[in-house]
Amino acid sequence: MNPFQGLKHLYARSRRLPVRIRIAIVSAALTAVILIGFAAVVGRLVTDRLHSDFENELRGNAATLANSIEFNSAGQPDNSVLEQVALANDAEIRLVLADGQTIRSTSSTARFPTPDPSGVVSSGPLQVATAQIFTNTAIGAVPIFLQYARPESAVDATVGRLWLFLAAGVAVGTLLAGIAGMAVANRAMRPISALTAAASEIATTRDTSRRIPEPESDDEVAELARTLDQMVRELDAARSETEGAMKRQREFVADASHELRTPLSSILANLELLEQSLAADPEEDDEAAAVASALRSSKRMNRLVGDLLLLARADAGRVGRRVDCDLAMVASEALEEVSPVADGHDFVAELDNAAPVTGNPDELHRMVLNLLENAIRHTPEGTTVSVELSERDGKALLTVADDGPGLPAGMESQVFDRFVRGEGPADRSSRNGTGTGLGLSIVRAVAVAHGGSVTAGSAEAGGARFEIRLPLASRSSEAPEKV
Repeated sequence: MNPFQGLKHLYARSRRLPVRIRIAIVSAALTAVILIGFAAVVGRLVTDRLHSDFENELRGNAATLANSIEFNSAGQPDNSVLEQVALANDAEIRLVLADGQTIRSTSSTARFPTPDPSGVVSSGPLQVATAQIFTNTAIGAVPIFLQYARPESAVDATVGRLWLFLAAGVAVGTLLAGIAGMAVANRAMRPISALTAAASEIATTRDTSRRIPEPESDDEVAELARTLDQMVRELDAARSETEGAMKRQREFVADASHELRTPLSSILANLELLEQSLAADPEEDDEAAAVASALRSSKRMNRLVGDLLLLARADAGRVGRRVDCDLAMVASEALEEVSPVADGHDFVAELDNAAPVTGNPDELHRMVLNLLENAIRHTPEGTTVSVELSERDGKALLTVADDGPGLPAGMESQVFDRFVRGEGPADRSSRNGTGTGLGLSIVRAVAVAHGGSVTAGSAEAGGARFEIRLPLASRSSEAPEKV
């Protein structure tokens, strides 16, 4: 793999780490680079100084020894001095003539190099310094070279300990820098963690009235806290305005629907009487047809007003009087009511098991009736509609399914929106004039108001399937009666 790609991959992985760890890693890495550079410079300088001091010591000892050696009349050196110095300093000493002939040597195994008075020469493990001596003989002054040798093991051991100490210092310093970086990062991130916790709690509880805590320090984090708090305040104000507007809208719809029911009921009653009187006179066929059309429109408007009133009450949480009732009985009554207008649909009911729930019988009846009417309205003749009631996970499960064309793709959640109607060839709401586009919205509103839920999906036979889940009466919490 390309080294640059490897570095890029490593960098991408490091970005997934928490900020605290990244700060600690960067702190430790920078400290390690600085300490390694410092240790390299110091170690090199000290090592060179130790070697230089060792060589100077060798040259000094060689010169001192050369000045202190005494020769007898035969030109032979005093061996006792050489032995004492060699033993005291762990050194090897040799006296040699210019032609390489050894006069005296304290070691028979040490290998000495050719004498070189100009400096220190290495010879295996030994470092050798050379000093020149002139001695008087019968033929005159003869030059003799004194070679003073010592092993450099002591210096090497000192240098090794130095580098070990420096390496330990780098490791300890890097570790301390990482710990310090983590501590500093934790302290710096503490206000941000508090902001995150507060924002998460607001998001979880949806309580925009809560305030974002402002740090004591006046820095960028405090500015961020003030900005977030201001945003939450604005959201709270906007939410209050929206809730107020929605409440006023619900109240208006409820009041308007309530006020419209009385005149609509009067209109319906008068139109029914007029239709009956015109039906007795064959000469009034045109007028009777017009009255019948007006009566159908009035009935549809009356139902729409009733739907709007029921939705407004459900949205406002104003559920009718609640009592214990059997959901199986409610579903059976809804089936009996819808059967005369089933238009060739077949119903298969499995309602043998009782399912006691706490709720308003009229609203529950309307909920089941709307599901059945929806199945009739949006499926062709000959469709089989099954109604099944069971208990699952401590709740009553009412299932209404058909083998019709089913729901359009992606409409499973939208079918519960208000004024949504089917557009398929099986939709006959426009023909019979009974659909308002609020039927399934009422189903969901009633189910939610009773502590339940409703879902839409596909049936095994390929049609639509609706499932309503309501808490059983024996396991649902007691609720005060609402009117």
